[in-house]
Amino acid sequence: MFRVELGKSFHRWRTWLLAVVLGAVPALIVVALVLNPPPPGAGGDFISLATRNGLFAPLAALAVVQPFLLPLTAGLLSGDAIAGEASAGTLRYLLVRPVRRSAFVLGKYAAIVVLLCSAVGIIVAVGLLAGGLTFGLGEVPTLSGSTLSLGEAFLRLLGAGLYAVAGVAGLAAVGLFISSLTESGPGATVATVAVAIIGQILGALSSLEFLHPYLLNTYWLAFFELFRSPVSFDLMGQGLTVFAAYAAIFLGLALTVMSRRDVLS
Repeated sequence: MFRVELGKSFHRWRTWLLAVVLGAVPALIVVALVLNPPPPGAGGDFISLATRNGLFAPLAALAVVQPFLLPLTAGLLSGDAIAGEASAGTLRYLLVRPVRRSAFVLGKYAAIVVLLCSAVGIIVAVGLLAGGLTFGLGEVPTLSGSTLSLGEAFLRLLGAGLYAVAGVAGLAAVGLFISSLTESGPGATVATVAVAIIGQILGALSSLEFLHPYLLNTYWLAFFELFRSPVSFDLMGQGLTVFAAYAAIFLGLALTVMSRRDVLS
């Protein structure tokens, strides 16, 4: 089921369109920095630091896409995963085969996570290529003012990418659950993206601060901590716990719905 779903995904035009859009982000950031570089002594954010070391280009791109484009990607992939099969009339035929419904749902989710890893991988690869060719690669300054060797910085960049995937994987589980409730792929996609947008609105309201520790978006940019010295893993650890909780709860709900759903009528 997992291999079949991946094969279908790589034959869809939207998969390649998403890849192009996401890959364009770090390239556009580098072009913008070349055309309009930050003034000397600018703040220590990833975009400003990219002109000092090209390794910050993929990090700046991750920071840009994490609030909207990555959630949109997760919504598109997960919202259509089950609802799209139902609307096309193929869901009943998939489940008539000797495939357990739990394997069907988990296979769909695993394929979505692999595609999200691919999306983040494209961002990192294009960012490293564009940033490295334009600004060079060398010892990497941290947000705290110390420096990292290039090898250690690469490992932290890999950790940042994996953390970004974990954040939207939690949202993808929400989308898969919504997809199991409907036969409208676009409707499930919109609902999933709406969950991400509503979460960010709630996260911006100080009067609802008691909710913030339970929102996915509260922790999406915690990978910044990997580029401080010393690294504090507290916020990232909390984030990974919340991401895992969302994935477990909503995957469980999707499995429950699919185990009871009549797809033969």
